[in-house]
Amino acid sequence: PPDDPSEIVEGGIRAQRELLSGFKGNPEVNPQRWREAQHPNQAAISLAGEPTLYPLLGSLIEELHRRGFTTFLVSNGTLPERLEGLEVEPTQLYLTLPAPDRETYERVCRPRIPDGWERLNRSLELLSSFSCRRVLRLTLVKGLNLKDPEGYAKLVEKAEPDFLEPKGYFPVGYSRQRLGPPFMPSHREIRDFAERLQGLTGYRIVDEVPVSSVVLMKK
Repeated sequence: PPDDPSEIVEGGIRAQRELLSGFKGNPEVNPQRWREAQHPNQAAISLAGEPTLYPLLGSLIEELHRRGFTTFLVSNGTLPERLEGLEVEPTQLYLTLPAPDRETYERVCRPRIPDGWERLNRSLELLSSFSCRRVLRLTLVKGLNLKDPEGYAKLVEKAEPDFLEPKGYFPVGYSRQRLGPPFMPSHREIRDFAERLQGLTGYRIVDEVPVSSVVLMKK
């Protein structure tokens, strides 16, 4: 059986406290901030695989909200039926848009399912039905999917997100075994791509963080 949502939340809080325990006696640590960190109130449901695979995702979001958390859900869009069936919406929903077309999608993502592109497009169509904050993230890899802004613009029009987030790929973790620094675009390249999207979509650039190679856009 799947892990119980309340046990996941309790385990996450306990793990954070254990990670921070050694900082309490550090004279450079702000004591008030340390005490605040013992009671987290923001949960990112992402990073450790595709979160919509967890069958009790709606109950997990509900449990977090019951405890006063805000929730940040990131999905690759391959399980639109799980998104459509959520009993409780997260505070913010991110969908990753990794390609402007099927061929690029299959080259970048190497899906293990035959209809991954169709499933992603179904999730894009569902995005506008959510009442929470909705974000479309474009993780852009030099030489792979940093191209065809017109193709991305058509998919953005389908999804109607509140925000667009073009972000450059960083060679960290296991991805270094497959890609590496040559695939990392500069912030200037990400900014230029965002400017092209701006002219095609009506979303305007409202912020950017060069050190993270990310641009934020909204209508």
